[in-house]
Amino acid sequence: MTGIMTKIGIFLEMIKFTHTIFALPFALTGALMAANGLPSVRQIAWIILAMVGARTAAMAMNRLIDADIDARNPRTAVRAIPAGLIGKGLTFIFIVLSTALMLFSAYMLNPLCLKLSPIALFFLLLYSYCKRFTSLAHVVLGICLAAAPIGAWVAIRGAIDAPALVLGSVVLFWVAGFDILYALQDLDFDRDAGLHSIPVLLGVNGSLWAARLFHLIMIVLLFVLLILLNLGAIFLVGILTTILMLAYEHWLLRDGDLTKLDAAFFNMNGYISVAIVFFTAAELLTR
Repeated sequence: MTGIMTKIGIFLEMIKFTHTIFALPFALTGALMAANGLPSVRQIAWIILAMVGARTAAMAMNRLIDADIDARNPRTAVRAIPAGLIGKGLTFIFIVLSTALMLFSAYMLNPLCLKLSPIALFFLLLYSYCKRFTSLAHVVLGICLAAAPIGAWVAIRGAIDAPALVLGSVVLFWVAGFDILYALQDLDFDRDAGLHSIPVLLGVNGSLWAARLFHLIMIVLLFVLLILLNLGAIFLVGILTTILMLAYEHWLLRDGDLTKLDAAFFNMNGYISVAIVFFTAAELLTR
C-alpha cells in the first residue's frame, strides 16, 4: 500500500496536480454564468470531476509523449519518467483511469457533454505533438483549457451559447499568452532540438509582445462578456483587477528576465483565475 501511495504521489507531482487551479476556476465561472447563479451541488461535483479527469489525462499524456524530449532537456530531465521514478506503463494506466473519469462524469451531466468529449480528447492529444510541427502549440493549449468553461456551460444548459464561446475565448487567449512566456525558458533547447514555439519563431522580444497582444484580446473579450450577460459593477471590478494583475505579470518580465518567471507565471495566473470566479460569483449571487 505504501508503494502504491508513493507512486500516486510521484504521479500527482509529475502532472503538477496543484496547477489545476488555473483552469478549474474558469470551469466554475462557466457554470455560474450558465446557471445565472448557483448550480446544483450534483452539477458542480460532476463538473469538477470531469475537469480533474480531463486535465490529469492531458498532463499525463504530455509527459508520456514528451518523455524522450524531456530526457534531453536539462530543465526537464528530472521529471518522473526520464528520471526513472515512474514507468511509462503505469503512466498509461493513470491516463486510462483519468479518461474514464472524464467520460463517466460527462455521461452523468448530460448527453451533449458526452458527445463533445471525444473532441476535447482530440485536442488534449494533439497538443502533446504540436511542438514537433507548429509554433501554435500555445494556441492549441489554450483551446484545451477553453473546453473547461464551455464544457461547464454545456453541463448546465445542455447547449453551446454565445457567452460560453466568448468565455472560452477569454481562457484561450489568457492561456496562450502565459504559455508563450513560460516557453521562453526553453528557447535555446527548442531551437537546437528543431522544436517549434512562438519564442523560437519570434525571439524573446517578439514573444513578449505576442503575449501582451493575447492578453489584451483577453481583456477585450471580458468586456464583451460583461455586455452579453448584462453583468454589473462587481464583475467590472473583477476585470479591472485582472488588468492590474496582467500588467504586473508583464512588468515582471518586461526585459525577458526569467528569474521572475515563477512569480509571473504561477502566482499571478493562479490569482487571476481565482479573482475572476470570485467576482463572477459575487456579481451573480448579490443580484
